Amino acid sequence: MSAIDVLVGIGWLDPGAVERWQRGQVDCLEEVVQVNPPRISEAMQLFQSWVTAKGLIASPTAYVARTPQRQALRFSRSGNPEIEASYRTNWLSPELSETKRERLAEKASRGPELVVIQPLNREWTCHRCGGTGDLLMMEAPGPACLHCVGLDDLEFLPAGDALLTRRAKANSTRYAVVVRFSRTRRRYERQGLLVEPRALPNAR
Repeated sequence: MSAIDVLVGIGWLDPGAVERWQRGQVDCLEEVVQVNPPRISEAMQLFQSWVTAKGLIASPTAYVARTPQRQALRFSRSGNPEIEASYRTNWLSPELSETKRERLAEKASRGPELVVIQPLNREWTCHRCGGTGDLLMMEAPGPACLHCVGLDDLEFLPAGDALLTRRAKANSTRYAVVVRFSRTRRRYERQGLLVEPRALPNAR
């Protein structure tokens, strides 16, 4: 578990705000925590005391943005290295085998999947070049076209064939999940995957 898990669990941090932070739309995580800095600091201290008492094993984790640039994410307003390190540390049970701990640490350090949106409103404009398209990626200043974010060479693989999707994903060094907002369910739903063209023949 991590400090983010705790803040979300006690209701101080909205999961939607975490996603905006992962997309680089928020400067630092503490900006979207719904309590003042002294209470955040108190919660972090209590969490540290709890993991020490439980004998959990520290696992420093890389947190990178859900953007093609994969820039490092910032947690605190101050940028203090000790505070940043406390947020970046995940904690693992000592009862897990070393192999399982290594697998979980590797999974936690893996960058989040890139997400591309199939917009309901087709009359959008890329904030970088002024262009448009069928797909976009949200950035802090606004929507960006796939050409500007460097994903326009990827090919769309519609959802529906789970085996083909898994194979294409495994064969593509770069990929992005395509989602579309459902007005009836009021959530984003997966539409398919963008993969490198060479991955499709191999997958098939």
